[in-house]
Amino acid sequence: MRFFLTLATLLIFNISATAKDILTIEIEGQASGVVEILLLPDVAPKHVERIKKLASEGKYDGVVFHRVIEGFMAQTGDVQFGNSSNDQFDLKRAGMGGSDLPDLKEEFSDLPHERGTLSMARSQDPNSANSQFFICFKEASFLDRQYTVFGKVIEGMDIVDKIKRGDQNNNGSVSNPDKIISFK
Repeated sequence: MRFFLTLATLLIFNISATAKDILTIEIEGQASGVVEILLLPDVAPKHVERIKKLASEGKYDGVVFHRVIEGFMAQTGDVQFGNSSNDQFDLKRAGMGGSDLPDLKEEFSDLPHERGTLSMARSQDPNSANSQFFICFKEASFLDRQYTVFGKVIEGMDIVDKIKRGDQNNNGSVSNPDKIISFK
């Protein structure tokens, strides 16, 4: 089944991919399980390179889903303040940090923000993406061509759907959030 989903995704996006473009994210918490993602280096080469680098260095391991909004998206990737396994962890500041690497220049494309899309989080500056990303629960076309799409969930969207939701009155801020155990 995974082969057919991957093939369908590639055909829809008209993208070439190899096994090295598929990564797994193991999640623990209310949502527990493995999510497979297809990275899109032909669409966002610098962003994919960054995600792969941070993942290979274990920087995402222990990072929480700090902002999760019902019907919209689950945000994670703050390797500075959002990593529950290091001494800089501060849930109140999660979402304000990034990696030690420089911010990335935008790589906007025509790929839509639809269910299962992975896209880079950023500030008001289009060239401020660093390590944080989000996974869309459903279509969010208002983000198209304004945020860099770099991947797509190809297996485990049922796990993503179970990620603990945040407080709607507090911009999706999550108390006792789910976290990434492994990203490789």
